[in-house]
Amino acid sequence: MDRTKNTPQIMNRAMKAIILSAGRGQRLKPITDSIPKPLVEIAGKSLLVYHLEQLARAKITEVVINLAWLGKQIEKTIGNGNKFGLNITYSAEPAGGLETAGAIINALPLLTDGNIPFIVINGDIYTEYNFNNLKLTLAKENLAHLVLVNNPSFKTQGDFGLVDGIVNNNQQLTFAGISVLHPKLFDGIELARLKLAPILRQAITKQQIQGELYQGYWSDIGTKTRLEETQKYVNGNFTS
Repeated sequence: MDRTKNTPQIMNRAMKAIILSAGRGQRLKPITDSIPKPLVEIAGKSLLVYHLEQLARAKITEVVINLAWLGKQIEKTIGNGNKFGLNITYSAEPAGGLETAGAIINALPLLTDGNIPFIVINGDIYTEYNFNNLKLTLAKENLAHLVLVNNPSFKTQGDFGLVDGIVNNNQQLTFAGISVLHPKLFDGIELARLKLAPILRQAITKQQIQGELYQGYWSDIGTKTRLEETQKYVNGNFTS
């Protein structure tokens, strides 16, 4: 038995990251009528800035941000990344965006040479997960590493399961919107408006997806209620 197959190692080559930031944020309206969801603030700092600062601390310096809804506002606010110690590139999409997989496929030339995995982070989450943990080499033949969390109170059914570091299609845990993906995951898939989950599920049937369970603080800022709850958590930590 090859015990090294599913054991991630430290990544030696520089990885890039993409922060998915093109969504409309329908459930956060009317806030997102004038502000793109990644620029919504928690304790005086936008979700996007939290991610950028975490990436900089992890010395992941090449970052792509995809743009659709109010994308110019993101580009104007964030700039070229110098103030974060980063080099930020923008990947423009048509109005309405390309969904998660479409966004990644569109940005692939900015993210990888076709051989190096890259980090993907949803722009509408808040987390204390250590992005240093993502600087790993995918185990042999694996096409992705997913960070999973226990199902939050608002979600009775999860996305995936996890046994011995291998992700399965049992719906016991929630995908945190944090992952390392290999470009080969998208081989043969044409650019279109596509979601990531079906592509992951197909690779899972071939046992090509590894993962981990993160049990620290994580929040999907999908509604005003969850935004308020996260505000209270972060404000409480800052003042304690």
